[in-house]
Amino acid sequence: MFMDLATLFSIAPLRWPDIGAAILAGSIVGLERQLRAKPVGIRTSSLIVLGTYAFIILSIEVTNAVADPSRIIGQVVTGIGFLGAGVMLSKEGVVVGVTSAATIWMLAAIGVSIGVAGPLVAIKLAVIVVIILYGVDILESSFTSLTRGVHGKYTGWKQRVKKDVNK
Repeated sequence: MFMDLATLFSIAPLRWPDIGAAILAGSIVGLERQLRAKPVGIRTSSLIVLGTYAFIILSIEVTNAVADPSRIIGQVVTGIGFLGAGVMLSKEGVVVGVTSAATIWMLAAIGVSIGVAGPLVAIKLAVIVVIILYGVDILESSFTSLTRGVHGKYTGWKQRVKKDVNK
């Protein structure tokens, strides 16, 4: 009638170390986004990685003659596109949120990598994502030529009105 602790805490086929890696990898990326007041902070990033990992592992469990886990990966990529589209907006003719959408896409890839390549690969990918997000900002701060045209920082309509008035 009573369960032992191993049975009580078992989440097979998922693994606790992989869940920890998913939360850690999502938190690494999410912390960078949250510290810079961008969409998709720590909670959302961790949930995207964890959810993607769970879908991949669970799809492997239902593998048979008609079920193919690689199809689940394709569906995750498609589905995550909808989340990414939700963070992109057009404000005054300027599209914002594209980097956040791309980050969401990478978070899903990190979740897939936990199930397919292992947790260490996922954590390394998360660090690479943060290096890209933060590193490009450093480059843009150092070289103004990198912030021309569509790559300029969106400062909102108030700044734009001031510029138009000063013309």
